[in-house]
Amino acid sequence: MNKHTNWLWLSLIIIIADQVTKYWAEHVLGWSGLIPILPVFDLSLVHNTGAAFGFLGSMGGWQHVFFVTLALLISIILAIAIARLQSFERHLAVAYSLVIAGAIGNAIDRVVYQYVVDFIHWFYQDYHFPHFNIADISIFIGAALLFAEAFGWPFLNRKKV
Repeated sequence: MNKHTNWLWLSLIIIIADQVTKYWAEHVLGWSGLIPILPVFDLSLVHNTGAAFGFLGSMGGWQHVFFVTLALLISIILAIAIARLQSFERHLAVAYSLVIAGAIGNAIDRVVYQYVVDFIHWFYQDYHFPHFNIADISIFIGAALLFAEAFGWPFLNRKKV
């Protein structure tokens, strides 16, 4: 094991934050329904039985097993990848840890509730961006870092140390 496996603590912290905020959303927003924050932003509870943007949400239940299995496989593969990273690849360890956190956070929901708890909501007039949660943000940031790595963007320190 290398020192990059320490980044898995980041995954654990995000998973805990994700689950705590989802618990809050279920128990507070479940009663109030909506907490307006800005004219274009609110917190409102949605139960997502599908993947991103509700994809496969009405498929009868098999998608829960599929998404949980996929999340576990991806997390195992990325954890192994973290253990094999070189010392100068810290940014990849962070990106992988963020993706792991998001995948596991949403997988927990699928196992416990049979849906994913989403509650963060941006909108403008009649346009509504799909609700999301902390796990989704974690996956997005991790994927953005991987995208940046793929295109060699300069803010990533890619030099060997």
